[in-house]
This record gives sequence, structure tokens and C-alpha cells, in this order.
Amino acid sequence: MKGIKQIYDCVHAYKHWFLMLMATSLLFSFLAWLAYPETFKVLVGLMIVFTIAMISLAVFMIIRKQKIIEAAFQDFLLEANETNEERLCRVSPKTHWSFIRRMGDLIRSYQSELNEQVIELADYENYIEGWVHEIKKPLSLMTLVLDNRSDEMSPLVRQRMLHIRDQMLGDVGRILYFARLGATHKDYIFEPINLGQFCKQTIEDHQTLLDESGFHIRIIGEEQEILSDRKGLAFILEQIIFNSTKHVARNQDRPVLKFETVYDEVSDQPILHICDNGPGVSKEDLPFIFDKGFTGGRGTYTRQATGMGLFLVSKMAHDLAIQLDAKSELGSGLTISLIFPNVKQ
Repeated sequence: MKGIKQIYDCVHAYKHWFLMLMATSLLFSFLAWLAYPETFKVLVGLMIVFTIAMISLAVFMIIRKQKIIEAAFQDFLLEANETNEERLCRVSPKTHWSFIRRMGDLIRSYQSELNEQVIELADYENYIEGWVHEIKKPLSLMTLVLDNRSDEMSPLVRQRMLHIRDQMLGDVGRILYFARLGATHKDYIFEPINLGQFCKQTIEDHQTLLDESGFHIRIIGEEQEILSDRKGLAFILEQIIFNSTKHVARNQDRPVLKFETVYDEVSDQPILHICDNGPGVSKEDLPFIFDKGFTGGRGTYTRQATGMGLFLVSKMAHDLAIQLDAKSELGSGLTISLIFPNVKQ
């Protein structure tokens, strides 16, 4: 089938030449009929055989030449150096040489720029990771002081200091994860996790953030066991918690953050619903809240959001095969649902 397509493409590409050859054969056949009517049939037969033979030979040679050019072109695309460029020129028609050389210069120019950008990006990633590890030292010292010198601080000051420390730790975690987004190897360890207990532990780890915003926490639903990576899932829950604490509605007396675990009998999947009663998201903004850099079009969402937290949530969820769903209306809070894959033991 491939051979037939090659023959068809060849005939179609050079149809004007083949038509000229056939027209020439018809002309000579007419002249033979005028000059040698008694041997006309023999001469016409010979001309037809000769024409078919010439067309077949031409098709064979063109296809063979095209294969040689295609092989040289593939090598040129894989590595557009001057050696492969000259090789491609040697097997190509001379009229194409100027185009091939211009294309080679352009590809090499782009490749050089790309290599420089790759080096710059690697240096940037190394710098970010180094900065993250360096900033963890004063944060650890801050934690040590808060743990050992708490009697020298008023409860309000200590709570505010813990709040700032946890905010900084969250920001550092986001920076580090964002810098590693393009990594080829990601060290995920999937293991059974009790979803309700895991939510409680994550809430305890970020209690200062929730206390500072005055959040009331509710954990309801039936016990569910999932298979996931603990660090990755903790990162997802942290970012959703940070998102809720940043977007507390004005004059809101009692912000609530609810974690509800359910099992969907229809899809045969465990689901975690995380709901707040904040300002919510407008209908036109809701489909884009997981997009990179999206901060919404109005209200508190625009002034305080960076557009990175939920974007990183979507990336991590994709790595862990978790489906995300969001529901909200202005003034009615935001519900983010984590739909976990049902992995049979």
C-alpha cells in the first residue's frame, strides 16, 4: 500500500512531464500513420511500450532519489550541522541549495538561542533551589526561638509570629515545587492513606494560619482509604487551605472550612469536598481558577490572589491522577472536589 502511494505521489508531482512525454508519443504515432500506414500498428505498439518503459523507469529513479533525499533530510533535521547540510545539498537539485543553506543557518541560530535559554533556566532553577534551602535556616531558627522563648512573648505576638512563619513556609514550598515542575524524575511514593485522618493532620500542621483568620473547621463523612503520595497530597491540601485563608469575605464573622469525604457509588470513586463560605467566584471566572496566573476579575479575589496556588494544585493533582472539580457562586463560597482514582488492591 505504501509503494502504491509513493508511485501515485510521484506521478502526481511530475504529471506535466509525463503528459508531455505521452503527447510526444501521440505526435510520433500520427506521423508514423502518415508515413508508414502499412506498418503503423507495429510502430504504434513499439511507441506505447517505449513510453510505458520510460515512465516506469522515471518513476523508479525518482522514488529512489526521493528516498536518498529523505534520509539526508532526516539527518539534517536531527542535527543541522554543516556536514549534514552539505550532504543534503549534494543529493538535492542545485536549485534548492540556497534554500537549504538558509534553512540550516536559521535552524542553527534558533538552536543556539535555545541552548542559551536552557542553560539560563538550569541556572535559575539551581539558584531558586539553593535560595529555598538557605531561607529554611532562618525559618528553622525562628521556629526554635518560638518553641523555647514563648514565655517571653505575649500570646498575641507568638500567634502572629507563628502565622507569619507558616505563611513563609507555604510560600517557600510553592517556589520549590514550581522550580521542579519540569523535572523528568519525580519521587512519588504511593501508599494507602486514611483520608479523614490525613485531613486532620494537615489541618493541625496549619492551625496557626486557620486560627489567625478565625476559621472554624468541620470534618465530616465516612472513612475512606485512598492510594496516593503523602507529600503530594499534603501539598494539594495546603494550597487549598492557603487559598481559603487569603479570600475571607469582608465583615465575615465566622469563616468555615469544611472537609467532607464521600464515596460516589456511580463512578466507584472516593471524593474529598473542601468547602469554604468565603466571597466565592463568579460564574465567568470559575472555569479558569486553575490556570496559571489567573486572579479573577473582581473583588477580593483580584486584590490578594497570585494565581499560582491553584495552578500548582492542578499540576500536582495531574501527577497523582486526581481529578479536580470546582463549584461556586459569588457570595456562596468555593467548593473544590478531589476525585481520587479507585485502585483495586
